[in-house]
Amino acid sequence: MISSSVDLGASTLLLGPVRGLLADAKAVGQALEGFRPEAVGAGVAPEELRGLVEYFVASPAEPVVPLAPAELSEVRGLCRFGEVRVPNPAFLAALDWGAAHSAPVLALDPSEEETAALFTQHIGYFELVRRTVREHRLGRSPPTSSSADAFALSWDGSVGGGRGSRRFTAARDDHFARGARRLGTEHRSLALVVDRERYESVRARLGAGPGTR
Repeated sequence: MISSSVDLGASTLLLGPVRGLLADAKAVGQALEGFRPEAVGAGVAPEELRGLVEYFVASPAEPVVPLAPAELSEVRGLCRFGEVRVPNPAFLAALDWGAAHSAPVLALDPSEEETAALFTQHIGYFELVRRTVREHRLGRSPPTSSSADAFALSWDGSVGGGRGSRRFTAARDDHFARGARRLGTEHRSLALVVDRERYESVRARLGAGPGTR
């Protein structure tokens, strides 16, 4: 997991765990325990966060999680670096910590409807076809990276490297950054959790200087 301090008015810790990797999810919990923020901002849609709470935090039994072929390929490739779980255990770790310390965990990504609109706005038919082809190619031949961190970056760069995909990602990260700044005016301390591949983009939008760990 990668992390850094950010100045948003509130003392802010930005965390970038590799999506799905259990070791990074545990690191998120440890970082939150050490930092003790008043609130946590998560890089997920509000609907997804509610689903995590309803089905994986408040429920006595976890449901079966169906995976798309590309998601299954990503999990198989990432398993070389440790235990992998779905849904993203980093956000579950944040929810568990928040519940234990009466700290709100808030979704900062666009809603599912807004995300769909952004996707349609920035990714046209040909870009969509290219993304699909890249996903199939990755399914047959996942990145041969030397670390989980490098794997996450390589996977995302292969699928989302097109111009339209980059614009879509930028729009989503802009939305996240606006929400994070708003939280920074409402709390004295704040932690932000985003997937590793979004970390640098989000950090730049928050105006962070040197200090990545």
